[in-house]
Amino acid sequence: MDVALKLWLVVAIVGVLNYLSRLSFIAIFARRQVPALLARAFRYVPAAMLTALVLPMVVTASGETPHVSLPRIAASLAAGVVAFFTRSTLGTLATGMAVLWTLQFALSHVR
Repeated sequence: MDVALKLWLVVAIVGVLNYLSRLSFIAIFARRQVPALLARAFRYVPAAMLTALVLPMVVTASGETPHVSLPRIAASLAAGVVAFFTRSTLGTLATGMAVLWTLQFALSHVR
């Protein structure tokens, strides 16, 4: 079997298994009432996932050695303030990126 064909076969199988695993939860919970405690816990899942995705990018800039990046921290704080007050995704992204790029540009010309 060709290597490219094997790769596409693996991608297709993983895609189908992923779809079926997600569908199983929908099928299981579609006809049942979710307990109140579990429903309350589900509300915190998006914030927890976003934090788990964003925090490593803010704290470690190089990937290998953990260190604090002040421009990234300032940009995330600015974006967080904009998100809190405006609830605008586009405004949050624009503010965070503008602050990050401005601080990186300023710091690169100071040294």
